[in-house]
Amino acid sequence: MNSKYTGQCLCGAIHYSIDAEPLFSGNCHCKDCQRASGGAFIPAMLFHAKDVVVSGEARYYESTADSGNVHKRGFCPNCGSQLFAKFSNLPGMLGIKAGTLNEASRYVPKLDFYVASAATWDFMNPQLPKKQGAAQG
Repeated sequence: MNSKYTGQCLCGAIHYSIDAEPLFSGNCHCKDCQRASGGAFIPAMLFHAKDVVVSGEARYYESTADSGNVHKRGFCPNCGSQLFAKFSNLPGMLGIKAGTLNEASRYVPKLDFYVASAATWDFMNPQLPKKQGAAQG
């Protein structure tokens, strides 16, 4: 049986598969995500960590978000691809960077969030709801 979602890092050292639908999917435009990605936003999906099967070992970089919560970004220690995210305020959850999906067209964002921090040149889909800050609340 094929997994609903599969993905990997650039060099192929880390693979993942998920047989569940995301609990959330959206584009984060916060400054940290801009700096971490080198782009305008990070397209993110959130799953229960127990539903994500990972082969290979990611390293995590930990930072404190504007909210005061700890955000851990998981990346491949070989090629540097960002794959995962863990959040102190969302225990048991794992974020997946949608750009690492083998079939990127499976990603369907439902929201643009932290748009108050968006770059002036960032063109957002006008059909998506916008949130000035965090996706929650």
